[in-house]
Amino acid sequence: MKAKFFPILIACFIITSVFSQANLNNYKYVIIPNKFDFLKEKDQYKLNSLAQFLFNKYGFEAIMEGTAYPEDLIRNRCLALKSDVIKDSGMFKTKLSLELKDCNDRVVYTSGEGESREKDYKTAYNQALREAFKTVGTLNYKYEPNENITSIVTSQTSGKSEVTDEIQQLREEIQNLKKEKEVAVVAPPKVVAPQQPISKLVEEKSIKETVIIQGVSNVLYAQEIENGFQLVDSSPKVVYRIKSTGISNTYIVEGKSAIVYKKGDDWVLEYYVDSILKQDVLNIKF
Repeated sequence: MKAKFFPILIACFIITSVFSQANLNNYKYVIIPNKFDFLKEKDQYKLNSLAQFLFNKYGFEAIMEGTAYPEDLIRNRCLALKSDVIKDSGMFKTKLSLELKDCNDRVVYTSGEGESREKDYKTAYNQALREAFKTVGTLNYKYEPNENITSIVTSQTSGKSEVTDEIQQLREEIQNLKKEKEVAVVAPPKVVAPQQPISKLVEEKSIKETVIIQGVSNVLYAQEIENGFQLVDSSPKVVYRIKSTGISNTYIVEGKSAIVYKKGDDWVLEYYVDSILKQDVLNIKF
């Protein structure tokens, strides 16, 4: 009975391995978090950097969370798997395993468990993680595009397209306002009634037509949130929430018809009050 059961068990293991490999081959990137849940600090013991190195070693294209993503990954986050390292509690051993999830948070792969008996945390975590990656090495990963994943691009980018359209609309409004001002400058001067001083008219016209640029505000600290950042002052209080766009260094301000973009070394908040374009220079620390 045991002799018959053993070949069946081996066959099941082979089928599972092949299925996992085929699944993983459909994903182009692996995203490494800045901090694993069981640790207290970002890249503590250089464990996140080690995970990135080992994924790259075994053929994956590993990207650290928060760094500049490739253009196709920005358009379609489902091209990437999110990695995590799971710690199993043990009295005398450090046990770590790898977990990979797709863009819908479904687990698509769990590695074998790596172990270490070392007492020093840095050495133990390093050894256990390298052991866990040995099962990743047996997968012989090679990226093979899958239409079911790559076709998600359209539905995933529809929201970004709307944001980009909103930015474009704001920019067109700004350009139109500038053109109107240029026309106003070259237009023939109106006849001023004697009872109203010319200096007063010039002052009113200046107020209406001048783009107002306010001084640098207090420091705002950027805290990463989903799809962008929240800008917090020193109190701390959330002053703005800004959403990422497909345009580099350009963000939509949540709940306002405004954009934040980088101009030279400054971050500029651009918006309208009635028909007057305003620009505030923000002191943002990322």
